[in-house]
Amino acid sequence: MANTIQTIPIKTQPEYTVFIGPGLLGRCGELIASALAPCRAAVVTDSNVAKLYLSQVEESLRLAGFAVCAHIFPAGEESKNLSTLSQVLEFLAEEQLTRSDCVVALGGGVCGDMAGFAAGCYLRGIKYVQLPTTLLSAVDSSVGGKTAVDLRHGKNLAGLFLQPSAVVCDMDCLKTLPPLERADGAAEAIKTGVLSDEGLFALFDTDDLTGDLGEIVARCIAFKGSLVERDELDNGLRRTLNLGHTAGHAIEKCSGYTVHHGHAVAAGLSIIARAAEALGWTEEPCAKRICTVLRRNCLPTGTEYSPRALAHAALADKKRRGGEIALVIPRRIGTCGMKTVSVGELESIFAAGWEEF
Repeated sequence: MANTIQTIPIKTQPEYTVFIGPGLLGRCGELIASALAPCRAAVVTDSNVAKLYLSQVEESLRLAGFAVCAHIFPAGEESKNLSTLSQVLEFLAEEQLTRSDCVVALGGGVCGDMAGFAAGCYLRGIKYVQLPTTLLSAVDSSVGGKTAVDLRHGKNLAGLFLQPSAVVCDMDCLKTLPPLERADGAAEAIKTGVLSDEGLFALFDTDDLTGDLGEIVARCIAFKGSLVERDELDNGLRRTLNLGHTAGHAIEKCSGYTVHHGHAVAAGLSIIARAAEALGWTEEPCAKRICTVLRRNCLPTGTEYSPRALAHAALADKKRRGGEIALVIPRRIGTCGMKTVSVGELESIFAAGWEEF
């Protein structure tokens, strides 16, 4: 991608553009101004990201004609709750934002979810943009309009759909991520490869991803965008993006959210891949290859939590509908399908895939 900007249109209603390239936080004001008329912009970010990028983003927005204010909340999944959401909403009200103004989400998935949810609630909905600073948020949560906070009973149980007006993905932010956060994002991208793209999956079977990060982000966003365009409210095809997430969210809940999302998804993907193979649901063996690539990228392929504990935690999963839940099943690398099971079957399914190779 060199010094060029790659653009990916997401053809929802309304349509918006994802900008991908190096050095884009310093140009975010002009890129956002191409989607929104300059207005009052409330930057919402966390205490870690603020130290690194907030001043740069504020300056760029001001140079593009935006009037800027900022709210910083404590970093971490534990802040993704109704209390923090309330603080963000009170900040927007205190700053007297109007329906012609916008929220700017600067950070990872927690920040994007929090800021997007606040934008959707405030004045019954104002516009917002996403500035993802982690690989996980770049390849997944910044696109598609899902926003949410966690409740005591489970992850992402309160939320709404609100598509952003623009997404600006600065690749320079991703190059300096610590190994744990790099692995978190790799998990979601590997999941995307299992879902749809064996070539993308194969990129992770290397020793160095640095030169491929731009391609990885673009391919993941393009695939997710294609599903979101056809199923914006997550009632059908888009649900395949939940591959590995039923067990993964259960692992997060069992750990009190001390296990990072990407690591939990990797373990959940491994469990469902082994279970699908053991139960005869796959078209060809793929579990061993999936687990090998996950381990190569410093990700777990199992969990300490029992199948019973995982099944109990999954009862609060937002994908549950009555007494049934739809599982995403890998058929082979690059192809997956949906299988609806009763919640009473979850323990035996998790048991079938619980033991590591």
